[in-house]
Amino acid sequence: MQSASSASTPLLTIGVPRETIPGERRVALTPEAVRKLVGRGFAVLVEREAGLAAGFTDEEYEAAGAQLVSDAVAVYSRASLVVKVQRPTQHEVDLFQPGTALIAFLQPLVRPELIAALAERQVTAISMDTIPRITRAQPMDALSSMSTVAGYKAVLLAANELPKFFPLMMTAAGTIRPAKVLILGAGVAGLQAIATARRLGAIVEAFDTRPVVKEQVESLGAKFLEIEIRTEEVGGYATELAEEHLRLEQELIHNHCVEADVVITTALVPGRRAPLLIREETVRAMRPRSVIVDLAAEMGGNCELTQPGETVVRNGVTIMGPLNLPSEMAYTASQMYARNVTALIEHLAPRGELVFDFEDEITRGVVLARGGEILHEPTLARLKEEVR
Repeated sequence: MQSASSASTPLLTIGVPRETIPGERRVALTPEAVRKLVGRGFAVLVEREAGLAAGFTDEEYEAAGAQLVSDAVAVYSRASLVVKVQRPTQHEVDLFQPGTALIAFLQPLVRPELIAALAERQVTAISMDTIPRITRAQPMDALSSMSTVAGYKAVLLAANELPKFFPLMMTAAGTIRPAKVLILGAGVAGLQAIATARRLGAIVEAFDTRPVVKEQVESLGAKFLEIEIRTEEVGGYATELAEEHLRLEQELIHNHCVEADVVITTALVPGRRAPLLIREETVRAMRPRSVIVDLAAEMGGNCELTQPGETVVRNGVTIMGPLNLPSEMAYTASQMYARNVTALIEHLAPRGELVFDFEDEITRGVVLARGGEILHEPTLARLKEEVR
């Protein structure tokens, strides 16, 4: 087989359409990524103004070696691999040519019917949100990239909304005490929120159900909140222990929320409603002027009073339920996502053509449907649940 670098014609044509989901400003490939892919022998088609909302001009794409096309129809009719950020709409699904491949955030556990529609269209569905969490897949881990952006932006939103300084301030008018920030969940988004709040000078506490993250939390300068539970007090029975542990978690969260100026929640369970961490009675007990930023709003919210996509005030507490925060930092988010996508393309098409080795853990994790068949077992299980 002729290698991509020595081929006289590109072996794989990659298409980048404009995003169609309302409010989405990111783009799947940046000019930097296009230049890298073209240099490896791929052809890249970019719909005009596909990157404009993220800050990338058509001229930059042309200079990087992309071919600009007038509309999405041209992308879908000519590309053998389409790369997107958001899932395709039904209109876009209908534009796919059979045998085409798609890379995007497909959310199979939330929208299994989309995977079924892509399979029916004979599209190879490749999802950026099912990248396995293994070391060699880290360059492709778009969920972590976007969580990094969301954690950073959440703190900036809170700082803008809070009517007081984050840092300790020594002024002619006296000393201004620093804000207290509580982070619930110490995954990628939570850790980035901790780091950002500390950079701004806040006193930061964090809670996570996984004690293993304590060292990471403390290395960023935050206090890790822990639950002490005595097994003899609950009789040693596992069910009682679990109930007691849950009660103590809720009590800890309540007690620290009412002392915080800002609470940022980040707890998510893939494909399920977000766990409820902050009850209405906790919000009632919080100080007026406090701010909650709920990063789980899209999946129902970690706060009982969160309204997805809205900012509401309850008992003087501002509760923000932002959706798609990475889109609000579209330039950097697009850079990070494009690098993740490029790494995945290089993995799946090392010689210029897509090759699906299902013995490989990465390939097996990301390819949800191929040849008209749904291959992703969790998606099949979710479809069966919906039928029941």
